[in-house]
Amino acid sequence: MELKTAYDIEHMGSTRTIQHEFWPLSPIDSKKAKFPCCLVWTPLPVVSWLAPFIGHTGICREDGTVLDFSGSNFVNVDNFAFGSAARYLQLDREQCCFPPNISRHTCMHGYKHTEFGSSITWDDALESSMRYFEHKSYNLFTCNCHSFVANCLNRLCYEGSMNWNMINVAGLIFLKGKWVDGLSILRSFFPFMVVIIFGVVMVGWPFLIGLSLFSLLLLGWFFLGTYCVKSLHEC
Repeated sequence: MELKTAYDIEHMGSTRTIQHEFWPLSPIDSKKAKFPCCLVWTPLPVVSWLAPFIGHTGICREDGTVLDFSGSNFVNVDNFAFGSAARYLQLDREQCCFPPNISRHTCMHGYKHTEFGSSITWDDALESSMRYFEHKSYNLFTCNCHSFVANCLNRLCYEGSMNWNMINVAGLIFLKGKWVDGLSILRSFFPFMVVIIFGVVMVGWPFLIGLSLFSLLLLGWFFLGTYCVKSLHEC
């Protein structure tokens, strides 16, 4: 009985350690492109010139290495596609669920989380998503970098949610993300402003109407596929 009690106490202590103690993160270093446990975003050529709210997204390991799904069967490692990060958002590992076994979930999803693919560390979750997306075809409109990040967040059960998708990942970065520096703001919006000025000068105000309709169509497509016809964006 005493041996069993001692084992139970030791087991509980080790489980608590796994769930609540994390390695300290290094400081964010944008010059070396190191963003520990961050989401990162950069504008896309041409597409962001017409719709600056659309860009390329990645997620970073605990050591700050950027991972991003940028082509069919290919996840970039430490080589963020389309340029250096312009925005970032550091996530809190305390808001994740790292169950050492199926009975130790801190989230409300339990079996569903285990079935989807739970992990015991941040990097383990990202590695699992990498292996999954190394067998996926890239498509800007259906299976893209945001899909990869959403898959990672669902494996982490970040903020107790397994409903991460392209829309709320984009919204999270857009609403809470921080700019790396002033130059990042400039390279994100300057091409868009040039396009607007050039379009108004050459075509007139109807150009703005056309550009607005283009943005609404893009948003409509992503909302439709995410919340209405989910089979469109299965990834």
